[in-house]
Amino acid sequence: MVEVAASLRIPDSELSESFVRASGPGGQNVNKVASAVELRFDVAHSPSLPEAVRARLLARRDRRLTSDGVLVIQANRFRDQGKNREDARARLADILRAALHVPARRVATKPTRASKERRIASKKKRALHKRTRSKTWDRE
Repeated sequence: MVEVAASLRIPDSELSESFVRASGPGGQNVNKVASAVELRFDVAHSPSLPEAVRARLLARRDRRLTSDGVLVIQANRFRDQGKNREDARARLADILRAALHVPARRVATKPTRASKERRIASKKKRALHKRTRSKTWDRE
């Protein structure tokens, strides 16, 4: 069971873990032991996720999310399979916790009169600066 928040828990039956050989440190052990974890969670079809959270997760442009709506997390930070398993579950919980947060709606505002005047003044100053660069030849 992955506990994301008090209101959201993901049962182990919805998670799929596979263990593969990890690259990196480990000496001869790295060739024998499958310590890396690949955690899969089906976001699109999970009954545990509220609809709003599911929509926010699927709307994210995340490279870990497949076209079928499956979130794939690979953990191979540690040499120990158990630690990698905990790391993958913690990262899944972090992703889901971030999706629980509803972003505040942006309130459209108009630029103030003073800010418009400052913008126009800076544009005129820049135009004058560029105009003085050109050479004017007076032919006599």
